[in-house]
Amino acid sequence: MPQFHAVSVADAAALALLTEYFSSPELSFRQPQGTYHPTYPLAEQFVPPQGIFLVVLDEPTSDGPAGNDASGAYVGCGGIRRLGSAEGENEPVRFEVKHLWIQPTTRGRGWGRLLLAELERRAAELGGAEVVLDTNVVLATAGALYQSTGYESIPSYNDNPNATHWYCKRL
Repeated sequence: MPQFHAVSVADAAALALLTEYFSSPELSFRQPQGTYHPTYPLAEQFVPPQGIFLVVLDEPTSDGPAGNDASGAYVGCGGIRRLGSAEGENEPVRFEVKHLWIQPTTRGRGWGRLLLAELERRAAELGGAEVVLDTNVVLATAGALYQSTGYESIPSYNDNPNATHWYCKRL
C-alpha cells in the first residue's frame, strides 16, 4: 500500500515529482490557445488550513526497514487548495484538487484513486464541503477516474487555459 506524506511544494521530492509531471508526454497536448503551460504551485496555498500537498511513497522493499523513506520511492503527488470565498454566506467551502499524478510505472495499482480519496478526506478535515478540479479531454484516464469516483461535470470555475472539463464532488 502507498504511504501519503504531507510536504511543502518546495520540498525536493515534491519539486522532482512536479517537474516529472509537467514534462510527462500526456501533458504535451495542444490547445486552441497553444501548448500546455505548466504552473508550479505556490507553497502558501498548500499549507493547512489553506490546503495540503502530498507525495506518494511506494511500499518499502523487502530488504529495507518498514517506514524508512530510503527503502521506498516517491511515485506520485497531488494537492488541495482552498478557493477564495464564495459569494454569499450560504456557499459551501470549496477546495480544488491540483497536480494529481502517479508515475507511469506505478499506474494500474489503484493508487491514483487512493490519493484522490486521501485528498478528499483532508479537504473535509479542513472544513471543505465540495472539491472541484479541472482536466483536459486528452487525459481520458483522469476523466474516467473522476467520473467513477462521484465527480459531476460543472461549468468552468476558473480560467485555466489547459482545461477543457471541470468537475465537482460534494464531500
